[in-house]
Amino acid sequence: MTTHFDVLIIGAGAAGLYAAIFAGRRGRRVLVVDHADKAGKKILISGGGRCNFTNLHADPKRFISKNPHFAISALKRHSQHDFIALVDRHGIPWHEKKLGQLFCDRSAQDIVAMLLDECADAGVALRLECKVQAVGRGEPGGFTLSTSHGTFTGDSLVLATGGLSIPKMGATGFALDVARQFGLPIVEPRPALVPFTFRPDDLARTKDLSGIALDGTVRCDGVGFREALLITHRGLSGPSVLQISSYWREGMPVTVDLSPDQPLADTLKALKRSRPRAELKTVLAELLPRRFAERLFEAPVLGEAPLVSRPLADMRDADLATVAARLHGWTVQPEGTEGYRTAEVMLGGIDTAALSSKTMETKAVPGLYAVGEAVDVTGWLGGYNFQWAWSSGYAAGMAA
Repeated sequence: MTTHFDVLIIGAGAAGLYAAIFAGRRGRRVLVVDHADKAGKKILISGGGRCNFTNLHADPKRFISKNPHFAISALKRHSQHDFIALVDRHGIPWHEKKLGQLFCDRSAQDIVAMLLDECADAGVALRLECKVQAVGRGEPGGFTLSTSHGTFTGDSLVLATGGLSIPKMGATGFALDVARQFGLPIVEPRPALVPFTFRPDDLARTKDLSGIALDGTVRCDGVGFREALLITHRGLSGPSVLQISSYWREGMPVTVDLSPDQPLADTLKALKRSRPRAELKTVLAELLPRRFAERLFEAPVLGEAPLVSRPLADMRDADLATVAARLHGWTVQPEGTEGYRTAEVMLGGIDTAALSSKTMETKAVPGLYAVGEAVDVTGWLGGYNFQWAWSSGYAAGMAA
């Protein structure tokens, strides 16, 4: 038996559920299908289970796309303040952690429950553990979904299945496959917000340093982020590294300033005057994590040779300036990234040139929409990608 709906949405994640809410509020008969056994599974694990649901600073300039202007319309029509208002209406307590990042006080389950309550109020039908076997065009128009729960037809179809990140959560390239089926262009997908891996020689230099956190500014390709970074058993991670990974490409070097707040040359020269007999190694162990500072004198972490420790009085100011420059410009050549296994999002996706920035509808296939991570719009770390899900979902929901 075939059941007809006005709007079919594939994907019961953030963008799909949000699109369903606003389509349903418009009186549209909406069906959301998902192969998972729970709605919003990625929401539930986000933010350490607290869901970093948006960011106070969700400006279009903090999103990456082949077309940097594409996200402006959707983000303006439904902003972070609109989503916060919905959260407040549901009485969900939240707090700002840092840098405008908003988290639930209790649990990410609060956000999922809110979305499901809104869907129920809007009359949205939800089918979980419903595997889509084929997507086709209907006769004389519209779309057909062949699924493990039967066949469904709809006037509109919204692709909201996300991207390739975190495959253990069930992520697939389904949206990209359907996009290709309908002839839509794809911007090459790649892992983003993802840790770096080191080459074997660099791993050897940083052995026994796994778990050390450093404060610094990480730069690549003219872009920099100031937050913590973490040495891991495979390379580098931490917020600043995840951020810069979205701008990094194979073969590019990454530079880390290990003293972003103070010019180390001046600091070392001042210490030379006040503590002339202090060893360089002792001083650096006070300015940096001790184990990391000690390794600088044992292995060529900062360049071709280890640092040499001498009393500061025995070092010329030029020597201290050279040491400072190496610490301000620690250059790392990543071998790669940890890939989609640990990537928080997918960079790239359905080319925005194929979509309306106002409605998220595809230009070549009327009635077909794409939202969320499947689209070539990727936000910074810190709630930006959830905001894109809400904004793009709203745009599609108001039009589909």
